Amino acid sequence: MEDTSTGVDDPVSDESFTDAEEFDSLAGILADGVVGAAGGLVGTAMMTVVFLIAQSVGAFSLSDFAILTELVGLTGYVPEVLFGFFIFLGGGMFPWPLLFASLKAYLPGESDAVSGAFFGAAMWTGFVLAFYTDQSGLTLALYAVLTLVAHVVYGVGLGMVFTYFSTRPDSIV
Repeated sequence: MEDTSTGVDDPVSDESFTDAEEFDSLAGILADGVVGAAGGLVGTAMMTVVFLIAQSVGAFSLSDFAILTELVGLTGYVPEVLFGFFIFLGGGMFPWPLLFASLKAYLPGESDAVSGAFFGAAMWTGFVLAFYTDQSGLTLALYAVLTLVAHVVYGVGLGMVFTYFSTRPDSIV
């Protein structure tokens, strides 16, 4: 029998086409969103623990989350600190994980957790300025270091959840 192959591999096999269809399906997009939200929730919970430690040493106050309530103009209408924290939690669960998912291939690090640490450190640059409330001296140094640690911890938690779900056999992330 004569070999009729062209010697060129077909770049689109049936299996890869099926994976692409799953990835681009509405269910796949929603699943990715759920993974991102779960990662953001885990990361924000871990970050909150560091914020509580920072509050215990006087470097940060959870009442600073009231700044977010003030920004949306709801001061006096809702519990300011609680509502501000929920806004912060929403940001940690939705837009930041989406940005991380979009950028993680370009971030340094061999794993999602390490890439997440770099992502969290980059996010910290905005947070440290936005939530600064006239700290000085040692308190300012503690504020800077502990909020940086909180953001790195957030990124690591976010990346670990992405890694966990991407290694699941039925995951399409």
